[in-house]
Amino acid sequence: MRFLFCAKTPAAEAARDGTITVYFSPEQPDGVARGNWIQTIPGKSFFPILGLYSPLEPFFSKQWRPSEVELVK
Repeated sequence: MRFLFCAKTPAAEAARDGTITVYFSPEQPDGVARGNWIQTIPGKSFFPILGLYSPLEPFFSKQWRPSEVELVK
């Protein structure tokens, strides 16, 4: 089964500082907008993949990179 976070999903809501947090879990966490949650299958592993379309110079010069995936309990 494949889950996509793209134009067909609700828009992710950004925090005041402009960052976007995406949650991966079988159930939508309380207080998390639908656009910031990707459903996973219980007991199955997953691999988050970030696709960048027309990245800007900070990506190529390595001034910007996505943060690491963090476990939230």
